[in-house]
Amino acid sequence: MNVTYMTGEEMPADPLLDVQDLSVHFGAKAVVRSVHFSIAPGEKLALVGESGSGKTITALSLLRLAGDAKISGKALLRGRDLLSLSEREMRGVRGGDIAMVFQEPMTALNPLMTIGQQITEVLELKKALTPAESAQAAIELLAKTGIPEPERRANSFPHQLSGGQRQRAMIAMALASEPALLLADEPTTALDVTLRGQILDLLSDLQRQSGMAVLLITHDLNLVRRFADRVAVMEQGVLVEQGRVAEVFRAPQHPYTQRLMASQPRRDVVEQAPALGTPLVLQTEALRVAYPTPLPGLRGWFKKGEFVAVQGASLQLLAGQTLGVVGESGSGKSTLAQAILGLLPYGGQLTVAGQGWQQPAARNTPANQQLRRRVQVVFQDPFSSLSPRLTVEEIVGEGLRVHEPALLPAQRRVRVEAALAEVGLSEAQFPGLLARYPHEFSGGQRQRLAIARALIVQPQVLVLDEPTSALDVTIQQQVLALLQGLQRGKGLSYVLITHDVDVIRAMAHQVLVMKDGAIVEHGTVAQVLDAPQHPYTQRLVAAAAVPGTALAG
Repeated sequence: MNVTYMTGEEMPADPLLDVQDLSVHFGAKAVVRSVHFSIAPGEKLALVGESGSGKTITALSLLRLAGDAKISGKALLRGRDLLSLSEREMRGVRGGDIAMVFQEPMTALNPLMTIGQQITEVLELKKALTPAESAQAAIELLAKTGIPEPERRANSFPHQLSGGQRQRAMIAMALASEPALLLADEPTTALDVTLRGQILDLLSDLQRQSGMAVLLITHDLNLVRRFADRVAVMEQGVLVEQGRVAEVFRAPQHPYTQRLMASQPRRDVVEQAPALGTPLVLQTEALRVAYPTPLPGLRGWFKKGEFVAVQGASLQLLAGQTLGVVGESGSGKSTLAQAILGLLPYGGQLTVAGQGWQQPAARNTPANQQLRRRVQVVFQDPFSSLSPRLTVEEIVGEGLRVHEPALLPAQRRVRVEAALAEVGLSEAQFPGLLARYPHEFSGGQRQRLAIARALIVQPQVLVLDEPTSALDVTIQQQVLALLQGLQRGKGLSYVLITHDVDVIRAMAHQVLVMKDGAIVEHGTVAQVLDAPQHPYTQRLVAAAAVPGTALAG
């Protein structure tokens, strides 16, 4: 029997949406089981849980967009059961009474239509406005969401906007029909920390102005504290706890909720100062990276302009230490990482273990190939960085084929098994492990495969490019603990690229803050994050802070 812990006030007395005994099956498998919750007019409810908990399917089932799923129960919107309406009637609800904002606007927006065209399409269909009226209303909606130069941006295509602007444009499109309920599915996951705060503030302002209710679907507990009135927690398709945000966070009742609250990044690194004579494994001096750009008019026929992505970057990294590089999208941190990996031409000085890249750095000379073994990378999204056509043995052993081609297949297999064991994957856990493919593993397990692939060639430096931003909070904590343990055991040095201030606090010894291609502040974690000097750093730290006391647990 499933028990839902209730804290604080009970369900709203006069709800806008009342979900009763909702269950969703795909074939014989139940992915949502007997879920009950309500949302009052103008209320903000957060639906929280890890990937696979059923929270997104719950939201999609309200709009009957869950594919071939079998849905039972009731979902009463102002007394009308959404689950019993005809498809024709549901077309009036979708984008009308209920609108949705998706996690990744780049895939949700039509790349072949301008932003203005996509908003006017909704206005003409749902509000029966003329093309001229729709065009003017679209500009007003874009202005309302805070997009600069809304008249010009209305004529832009999605790829011509930044991530934050695309999300604002999607919110404008969702609000075009003046919905009573907005479903926001991870609306800030793909955004920087300052943009996350801006989007949440925007949603709060728009919600207060229009009086609409919001169902926020997320796994980010900090966002829940900052945004929601009530929270409902889902585990494996079951709603296990719900109540007022302050009360649930202060005294979570269900063991799963308690685990979520305790799953914040923890600092477990060697704190003492490096011993005298500790080798320097990475150093740059006045590093500069520029991209060629076309010049307008006739000048573009004869010469190219340039966009300077990194300017005057100087840094040092000692053996066994972690250098955190933090900044918003476009700050230059990923370009800096690519230069360190020898993937981009650069100016200035850059050495890894005392050796510089032979320019152009992307050439596969013997010297560059030797250096590539010393510096490896772990990417943000393991699903896209691991070949779906290679087995685990082929993926992890690929580096050995390049750097140690004389190894016999049996010797290579022993090394692959050892690398997998170091990251916590074994044949005992996963029978037939070496013959499996990436899609057979969870997100956290795939990230462990990516780490094993990097470690097998015994590098000195690992570049970690947002290694946990695509993971749930509990999995994030496990991956960070794994990286900390590997650093202590192997003396590895990390360059940690992230916009997550909590991850920097947990992992880094030194911190660089980048803005517009330049390093604006650097120092220890305590110096930079506890007493920031530069206004930009102060904004980053303030945006990451959550009002109220620390999480329970």
